[in-house]
Amino acid sequence: MLTLFYLFAAISVLSALVVVAARSPVNSVIALIVCFLSIAGHYILLNAQFLAVVHIIVYTGAIMVLFLFVIMLLNLNRSSEPQKSLATRVAAVVAGGLVLLTLLAAVRQGISVEPARDFDIGTGLVRSVGRSLFNEFLLPFEVSSVLFLSAMVGAVMLGRREKNPQAA
Repeated sequence: MLTLFYLFAAISVLSALVVVAARSPVNSVIALIVCFLSIAGHYILLNAQFLAVVHIIVYTGAIMVLFLFVIMLLNLNRSSEPQKSLATRVAAVVAGGLVLLTLLAAVRQGISVEPARDFDIGTGLVRSVGRSLFNEFLLPFEVSSVLFLSAMVGAVMLGRREKNPQAA
């Protein structure tokens, strides 16, 4: 179990570094997909199968497809890419250094977590999530479904082309 954790952690870190270091945006997106899949592996190790499946469907499936479409539509090439000013580069290096110092301070301080005393083995399973969703959270679930339905209707109405009455 511990070796799987370290394997998924190494895959996550390496693929995240490839996301940042890759020259091609398509290679960055593919590395981000690998990173998301390794994070889903961590969820499975934590006995959160429902969260892992939702993570794969939503992030790896839907959002990465949208990223690829945007990259293809933008048609990025080196000649049209604007050059960043020196102040922007310095600000990026300073911000990255501050994040690194914060992470190093957090690792140096250490993190101590008390184990949960009333841990239920079926916490992350689909059955327990479904039961709590349809028992305790039924009203918010139904309200959010009506909200999503109205958002879809609004998106269809905004995206629909109006007929020109003078053209007829």
